[in-house]
Order: sequence, then structure tokens, then C-alpha cells
Amino acid sequence: MRYDLDDLRLFLHVVAEGSITSGADRMHLSLPSASARVRALEQSAGVALLIRGRRGVRPTPAGTALARHARDVLTQTARLDGAVASYRRPPFEPLVLLAGGSAMHRLVPLALVSFLREHPDADVTIAEHRTPEIVRRLADGQADLGIVLDGEARDCGLETEPLGDDSLVVIGQAGGVLAGRTALPYSEVAEHPLVGLDAGASLRRWIEKHVGAHAPVPRYRTSVANLNTVVALAAAGVGLAVVPRRAVDPNQPLAMCDLQEPWSRRHHLLAWGTKAARPSGVTGALAEQLRRAALSDASS
Repeated sequence: MRYDLDDLRLFLHVVAEGSITSGADRMHLSLPSASARVRALEQSAGVALLIRGRRGVRPTPAGTALARHARDVLTQTARLDGAVASYRRPPFEPLVLLAGGSAMHRLVPLALVSFLREHPDADVTIAEHRTPEIVRRLADGQADLGIVLDGEARDCGLETEPLGDDSLVVIGQAGGVLAGRTALPYSEVAEHPLVGLDAGASLRRWIEKHVGAHAPVPRYRTSVANLNTVVALAAAGVGLAVVPRRAVDPNQPLAMCDLQEPWSRRHHLLAWGTKAARPSGVTGALAEQLRRAALSDASS
């Protein structure tokens, strides 16, 4: 025997209100329509479900049993709808991916190329922010995925997973002032002319935050918009630069040494927004491409 879900909802409202009229109102039905549906429900069940009286209606034992099971059916149906809905996205709503400037260098482009080729119907909106802002937007449901730094995203309440190393190094011209050096503290780096990212870039702001107010004020010979240009200028001898190790092509002729500061040891985390049901369709697919890109970037 099969029951219409709307008929079950109507029946539950009638039982709860003790009145077919009130049950009809809650379902936005006319009284004749509601009465006809209740009678059809009883005919389908083959037994009386309601005792009708002057002061309203009350369920028969069969009606009580039907009401109990109807509640279970409607609860399970709602859970099923919720589980399936978590995998749906409006057809033209883009995924939102947030990341810092370091991840924007190679990691995000590598992942996007593969993802967009494999999912021609999916769009992705990318924005650069520092980790605290990314965490806030993910928590507020404004983004699906974020690439954040472990030191600033610890205990943020979001679901995260390790993505890869993002430690900082010092680079300069081959045979220049870094020749023979394995590590330099930032105070010594700042004694030399530097090249770096624009003042508003997330990596530049992160470094300035961690060196502290009493650190030497560096002289930037120039500030540019992307890490590729920073690395090229440093390799040409324009100045030293502090960059993520993975931003440096191992085949590029330049000198490189560790940045001798505790805060230079960084790791990327992949963070999931509160609106992203992990692992949901396209969101999960983009996350997988980010994992693959991180592995590929680390091995290059």
C-alpha cells in the first residue's frame, strides 16, 4: 500500500489539531478538498482512521498507528532530501576558492587548469586574502574552499587537512652575498636591498606582521605584483628576496638559503567552508585537484 506524502502531512495536521478544518487551513486546502483526501486515505487503508464528533475528530487505534509511522516516514524523507540537496548547486553558481598570495603562485593555477578542463559546466571564483580573512569567510559560508596557513588557522573550528610545505627562504644572485651561506636571520637579510611583493600582498603583510615592530626597516628597491617577477629580479642581482621555497624553480640559476626564523616554517592547509558538504560533487573534485597540484608542486 502506498501513501501520498501530502496526504500523510494532512492527516498529521488533522490529528494534531483535532479538526479537519484546522488541518485543511495548515495545508492551505479547502475543507471539501481536505475531507475528500482524508476519506480517500481511509479507503486506501481499508479501515476508519478518525472518529468524528461534534467537537472535532480523534484518531482510531489504526489512525494512531498511521500517525506514528507517518511521522517516521516524513522525518526520513526530510533527511533524504537534505542529504541529496548537499550535493546540488545552482547550475550557474560558481565555486568560491580563497587563498593567500603564495598559493596563488603555482598551486592554484595548476589545480584550476585540470579542474576546469574536466568540469566544463563548473565555474570558479578566486580571490586572494590573508588566512584570518579566509577563515572568517569560510565560517560565514561565503566560500567553499580556502588555502590557509597552519599557524594562523589552528583551532579555527573549520575542517582542514594538510596540503603542503610553504616555508620561506632567502634568494639572491648566484655568486652574490648569499654564496656559501646556508641560513640568514631576517635582521641580516634586512641589511641588504630587497625586492618584494606590493605592500598590500598577503605574503608581504604576513612577513611584516611576524618580523615585529622593532625589526630593521628594509629598503625595497622595488615592489611588484607577482612572485615570478620577484624571483627574476632577485636572480638578476637587483636585491635579496624572501619567498616561499616552492616558488623557486630548482633549475633557475640563483643562490638560496634558509630564513633562520621560527616563523619561516609554514605549511598550507586545505580548509572547507561551512556551506561545502564534504566531499560534495564539484567541491570535492576541486579539492582533489588541489591535493594533486600540491603533490606535483612539491616534487617539481
